[in-house]
Amino acid sequence: MSEKNNILLISDDENLSQILQKKLIFLRRDDSILISDFKDALSKLELSSADIVLVNENSSGTQTVELIKKLRENKNLCIILLANSCSSDLVLAAYDAGIDDFALSDAEAFELVVRTVNNIKHNSVKMNYFRNVKLLEQLNVIDNYTGMYNYNYAKQVIENVIDDNLIDDGAFVVVAPSESCKNQFSVDKMAEAIFASIRSDDLATLGRGAKFYILLPKTDLNGAVVVLNKIKENYGSDFEICAGISRIAHKNFDEMERDALRAHSDAAATNAEYVIASENANETLDEWLVDAEDKPKNYKIFRQIFNKKMEKVITPVFFRLQKAWEEKLFNTEIEQYTDSEQCVFHLKNKKQDSTLRIVYPGFAKIVIYMTHEGLDSPENTEIQLPLTKITQKKLVEIVEEFIRDFKYTSV
Repeated sequence: MSEKNNILLISDDENLSQILQKKLIFLRRDDSILISDFKDALSKLELSSADIVLVNENSSGTQTVELIKKLRENKNLCIILLANSCSSDLVLAAYDAGIDDFALSDAEAFELVVRTVNNIKHNSVKMNYFRNVKLLEQLNVIDNYTGMYNYNYAKQVIENVIDDNLIDDGAFVVVAPSESCKNQFSVDKMAEAIFASIRSDDLATLGRGAKFYILLPKTDLNGAVVVLNKIKENYGSDFEICAGISRIAHKNFDEMERDALRAHSDAAATNAEYVIASENANETLDEWLVDAEDKPKNYKIFRQIFNKKMEKVITPVFFRLQKAWEEKLFNTEIEQYTDSEQCVFHLKNKKQDSTLRIVYPGFAKIVIYMTHEGLDSPENTEIQLPLTKITQKKLVEIVEEFIRDFKYTSV
């Protein structure tokens, strides 16, 4: 707490200004109190270098809130509203605009003094916080554009919060703009919407690409969905999101991130607003597969496994690769779809027509046919893989090799 504080009292009521000034006289003798009306408030603020601003409610509540918004552009200020009546609408609007505290303008002198002194102390703590944030920005721990922790430090920061506070319950969310809203997406606006939608105990960081990570301690899955709805509302303009939600219980950061990213991929593949990661995300139908020849093969079980692979692995991979390559393969049509019999990834331009088909012939294996038609087409390829080998990583490798073959021979 500094030895001297400059205080600016803003009011259009001259008589009330004098009364309020006398009530605040109990502050330290070295404190400076300057009075201004609404019209000259911003210029007087600049001249006074005030740390504390008391805003007496104007006859227009809207004008009062607008002034508070302009004052709040200076993050170093502590702003106290002196309301003329107990109007919850005005007080809530003022808090949204950026006040730190409020009191009634006819409050007793001791109450105004106590609130002012407490807020001076609070402002000192806030200034220390801003200095620490500035240091973290200089060290690139915090992104100075969004105010969020950078992805490279997300794991360390989140695990420290969990360990220091002994958190073992809550939700971890990966959120990004939906595919249809990427063109209108703004990173800084999204960051503002997220900060406006979470509590002080929650934590937000940048993720990979256009994704954001949100840690919601002591928040259940329904609460996480409420936060997502608030983010959309605060972003505005009919903005749509795509999110994956994972519980944090008994998980480290890598496990939370993996589960939430998988759920996000599923949401993107199905055009869903959000998907909640399965509690048994690590337990798949692959565990039912057996390679031993002396054990019976159950076609029905294998068929269930293949259907699961189509839903959780093949469809999301095909969808992501289509979106990733649409802007890289010029004058080329990219089509991908799945049905009950096959999964198809199709590339076509004037020179070449190539198709990758994943077919399930039965039992424990699938067949991948890569067929190229064109003057300089590469050789057609057939790959057989056990169902247990159909992972996202393996499938991405195969499809991207197929795309490269098409790209190099169709130029």
